[in-house]
Amino acid sequence: MPDQLAEQYPEAAPYIQQAVAEHGEEWVLEHYDEQLYPLGRIMAMPDKDELPFYDDDEHDTMTEDEKVEMYQAWAAYRENLRTGTKPEE
Repeated sequence: MPDQLAEQYPEAAPYIQQAVAEHGEEWVLEHYDEQLYPLGRIMAMPDKDELPFYDDDEHDTMTEDEKVEMYQAWAAYRENLRTGTKPEE
């Protein structure tokens, strides 16, 4: 991982490096928004397109609206689990 990313995101770099070592770069790019980016609630995390192995021609990122929709769905899912209800109830 380039030093620049480690300098800009010193807390996040080890998590990203560990995920790459365990799963590979393609897995990290495919699962970044669901598995790693949520760490941004407790530390500064780079956007997916800031990763050194991200290639605009091969990969895509979620729009801000898509991220909001995904996180809202997760919140509704957690609330349903907490209350033991279904979305229609």
